[in-house]
Amino acid sequence: MSRRQEALAQVSDFDIRLLKIFRSVVECGGFSAAENVLGIGRSAISQQMSDLEQRLGLRLCQRGRAGFSLTEEGREVYQSALQLLGALESFRTEVNGLHQHLRGELNIGLTDNLVTLPHMRITHALAQLKDRGPDVRIQIRMIAPSQVEQGVLDGSLHVGVVPQASPLSGLEYEFLYGERSLLYCAVGHPLFYVDDNQLADDRLNAQDAIAPTFRLPAEIQALYQTLNCTASASDREGMAFLILTGRYIGYLPDHYASFWVQQGRLRALKASERFYDLNLCWVTRKGRRPHLVLESFLESLAATR
Repeated sequence: MSRRQEALAQVSDFDIRLLKIFRSVVECGGFSAAENVLGIGRSAISQQMSDLEQRLGLRLCQRGRAGFSLTEEGREVYQSALQLLGALESFRTEVNGLHQHLRGELNIGLTDNLVTLPHMRITHALAQLKDRGPDVRIQIRMIAPSQVEQGVLDGSLHVGVVPQASPLSGLEYEFLYGERSLLYCAVGHPLFYVDDNQLADDRLNAQDAIAPTFRLPAEIQALYQTLNCTASASDREGMAFLILTGRYIGYLPDHYASFWVQQGRLRALKASERFYDLNLCWVTRKGRRPHLVLESFLESLAATR
């Protein structure tokens, strides 16, 4: 075997497999003893040892009637193999440990007033994330849907939750849950005590109403076009402020409005007719870099379905 062979350029997966076999042969004291440990026959072991020697350009051991013994080069390669395989095992252990002991931060952008949803999928996923990574720093920003999407696009947010509308290029959307919105008015509004059976659509459509400025599906936007929208709001809380003045009507998620309904401060108008269902999605950036904290949160979120 040539002593002038070029230096080993790189260590491949095949080389690592051969080194593991070599380690077992050395620790077992020969080919025959290694058969049961490796689960392969002596001839296959001999062939793979020859492959390793050819790959390294070194004679690693003496085998024959005199028995098995390592050459000087073989002893050095064995020690180097132990260091390499030990380092690989340490790497595997440390990476797996990162999944169990998460560190870093998670920046989330949320559409307002999701906490009153009975599903509480986000709350449960955050709890699981905190259990898995006590040192993770969670930062929540309550902002308008357009700002959530922009934040995910520019990387200032890792993930966001927005109403489902036409998807933006560069973002990935996954269904989270749905909510129903009803048309409400408040105490002090002329329609508050009017029975639904006596409430004509023309009269309802003539009332001052509130339009959202965030993106919504076209079929929901069409519902707002039938109303007399003389005010607007960038989020649901702003819409609630205006409705509670008793001067406007507007759509609110039923889970969000229920507190004021129970207090007798809000009522739904023609609830069996005037409503819409909206899907909420979590949104992430396409082609994002691996981020263990984010992936752990998304796994927990998906598991809460």
